Amino acid sequence: MAQHQSAKKRIRQTVVKRLRNRYDGKTTRNAIKVLMETTDKGTATELLPKTVALVDKLAKKNIIHSNKAGHIKSKLTKHVNAL
Repeated sequence: MAQHQSAKKRIRQTVVKRLRNRYDGKTTRNAIKVLMETTDKGTATELLPKTVALVDKLAKKNIIHSNKAGHIKSKLTKHVNAL
């Protein structure tokens, strides 16, 4: 158990950040799934910029690696272009 005030504060901050990161990651994964399951070209072109923005936000906050973000964006773009 933490004894110092700063250690207790760090624990509180870590819990909040972990929950926020989990929420953002899950939201992005759901958006990716919706986009990949879309078969309509118009809907997919509308969803692509929003989904790419979510992926970029995760990479910026170091929740995912920047190379992984690039792979995801490439895969999504190929999917939309193939429709």
